[in-house]
Amino acid sequence: MSRKKVNIEYENVTIEEVAAEGKALAHIDGVVTFVPFAVPGDVVDIRVIKKKKNYLEGVVKRIVTPSPDRQEPFCSHFGICGGCKWQPLPYPMQLKAKQRQVEDQLTRIGGLTIPDVSPIIGSDRTSFYRNKLEYSFSSRRWILPDEDPEQITASDSMGLGFHVGKFFDKVLDIKHCYLQSEPSDSIRLFIKDFAVSHGIPFYDIRSNTGCLRNLIIRTTGDGQVMVILCLAYDDSSRPLLLDALCEAFPQISSLYYIINSKFNDSIGDQTPILYKGAPAIYESMEGLRFKIGPKSFYQTNSQQALKLYTVAREFAALTGSETVYDLYTGTGTIAQFVSRKASKVIGIEYVTEAISDARENALTNGISNCEFFAGDMKDVLTPDFIKAHGQPDVVILDPPRAGIHPSVAKVLLETAAPRMVYVSCNPASQARDLAILAEKYDITAIQPVDMFPQTQHVENVCALKLKD
Repeated sequence: MSRKKVNIEYENVTIEEVAAEGKALAHIDGVVTFVPFAVPGDVVDIRVIKKKKNYLEGVVKRIVTPSPDRQEPFCSHFGICGGCKWQPLPYPMQLKAKQRQVEDQLTRIGGLTIPDVSPIIGSDRTSFYRNKLEYSFSSRRWILPDEDPEQITASDSMGLGFHVGKFFDKVLDIKHCYLQSEPSDSIRLFIKDFAVSHGIPFYDIRSNTGCLRNLIIRTTGDGQVMVILCLAYDDSSRPLLLDALCEAFPQISSLYYIINSKFNDSIGDQTPILYKGAPAIYESMEGLRFKIGPKSFYQTNSQQALKLYTVAREFAALTGSETVYDLYTGTGTIAQFVSRKASKVIGIEYVTEAISDARENALTNGISNCEFFAGDMKDVLTPDFIKAHGQPDVVILDPPRAGIHPSVAKVLLETAAPRMVYVSCNPASQARDLAILAEKYDITAIQPVDMFPQTQHVENVCALKLKD
């Protein structure tokens, strides 16, 4: 079957199961067909849009008979917005699919022999669970199917929301989002209305023109709010907007702005400027206090983070005498979370600002047995570093989605710590890494944790033991 675009319709196709990447799976003339936004048990008419070597890709044209399990999506933006694709799936079905995803990826991608996977830990909240959202401004928002482009005014063409899937330059204007609690929605809507009414230009990603680029809102469990406004250039309208925002939302604890004139939206190399309020907000977890700055990494589902870190600590099986290496430590959350049951914890992280926060967090929490080091993992974690700071008894890994660098895996194999705990937000890359580590390690326990309800994403924790 050649890889090409097609446009063929098939009627009365039965959706069989949930598949990878949040899509559903059916068979058409015996060929595997992936379809988004469908639920097992649906009978649908499908338009095939792509033919690839071993499978088809299609879209639902009409639901002939809805599955008895199908739920009505709760968000008006469902189907256009790129997030929360699993709203039609009952939450127990979401958890079952994520459990199977972990099992399949470890065995199929990694080719690993694994123990029984523990039942996935679900999220108590299935909406309003995020503590951080990032929105994009656009001078040319996504036009909805029932809208007439000819009737849209210049001011109504402005959008503030999320990028539409597969369109880097298209932003869907969001009216209400179920991912983050108030005042997130109200802040976003206020900023958009103020900017439109005062003629502050929205960014055009294609021409790199316009002032307002991105909006980041961070919140904590006790009601602290951080707002970060990213602009392409400074402008006399900036203080007007920020002052109006402070007046309208006195609950904003920390207000920053960033001038980013680059051709991409990343702020890792930019300097946040504190406009008003405190320089950071703070999240609490099991009696520990963690500083969150404008560029800090912190798990975006705070309640589930506690469950995730508790699993990691249990898998580490600490007795109080161990030296622990916490790799990709971020702001030192896992390092400090396990520190009470360890002799010494060494944390390593690429982002310098995160390491500064980690050190400050440790000082605030009265923790004296943690040391933190900044730098690229493959450059920092060397045999000489391990010789200088002590052989680890336990290594905890929590890398970014891409997983660990091959040279890091090599050092870990040479170091041969008796136990490892691998925390991953991407079981596919985790499976690849574990296949390398399988040279010296057996997987002894696996625990998926759902951090992102209504999506296909799943966090997974594996315990590893050095082979005899």
